[in-house]
Amino acid sequence: MSVVDPTTDQQPALERAQWLARNTGAELEIFVCYYNEYLSGDRLFDAPSLEKARQEIINGHKARIDALAEPLRASGLNVKTAAVWDHPLHEGIVRHAAATGADIVFKDTHHHSAVARAFLTNTDWNLIRTCAVPLWLVKPGDVADKPTLLAAIDPLNEHDKPAALDDEILVLSKVLAEASGGVVRAFHSYDPRIAVATATANAYIPVSLPFDEIEKQMAEQHEKRFNEVIEFHGIEKENSHLVAGLTHEELPALAEEINADVVVMGAVSRNRWKRLFIGATAERTLEHLPCDLLIVKPDWFRTPAEISDERAA
Repeated sequence: MSVVDPTTDQQPALERAQWLARNTGAELEIFVCYYNEYLSGDRLFDAPSLEKARQEIINGHKARIDALAEPLRASGLNVKTAAVWDHPLHEGIVRHAAATGADIVFKDTHHHSAVARAFLTNTDWNLIRTCAVPLWLVKPGDVADKPTLLAAIDPLNEHDKPAALDDEILVLSKVLAEASGGVVRAFHSYDPRIAVATATANAYIPVSLPFDEIEKQMAEQHEKRFNEVIEFHGIEKENSHLVAGLTHEELPALAEEINADVVVMGAVSRNRWKRLFIGATAERTLEHLPCDLLIVKPDWFRTPAEISDERAA
């Protein structure tokens, strides 16, 4: 499912979605979600004329995406279209994805020409928190003929992520790489300072090992678990990257160095307090990536009931 922005002629998300559809043979849906508060009936009586005005606008958007779909269908793709009146935007997207059984949602990010990064909007962050299916946030530009997918995993689950999520990240990355003739690289970083800080946090417990030995033990622990995961998934050693450092610094730097086309990451939001993690730690990483972002949720994740059970008026 590709979300189209009705306010612009450039549609990076649609370009990426049709690229994937061509490589996999999947059905492509082009989707517009629109809302205007002045035609919602909230401020005026919801007369038949308001309903007619809303429907005319939706019909106009539907005609536009039908025009986008026509050449894609002519090229052999299986394409359907949908335009709905719903808000807020992220809820409308999530509701439609759930209702239609979408396997993946594509949406463009807002790109600033002066810097090599995408600025995620409030809609993007809310989609990361609430969209149950994989969410592909697209930056302008083409992918390589043989794309590089950089899978960011957390084998020691330091950020309270379930271990199975790493498997989902790597499995999806491999499926996409096989379909497109690309390659999967695995990434994990750890901060040695955490081990030292943990060891010295309690003044009543003496630190018996020197700091360099503590760091060495931490490195060995991460290397052992990281190697177990990548070996299980058949990732070549030369395509694995275990780095000592901060994720929000090391992951964007590596993505730049290897010209990654897509970074595949996991996101967990069990409740309203977990949103603080997604909005703080991940933000420093995601905002600085020089490529597309593919966000994966654990298989147990469900769209919040307050979103799935409501429909905009």
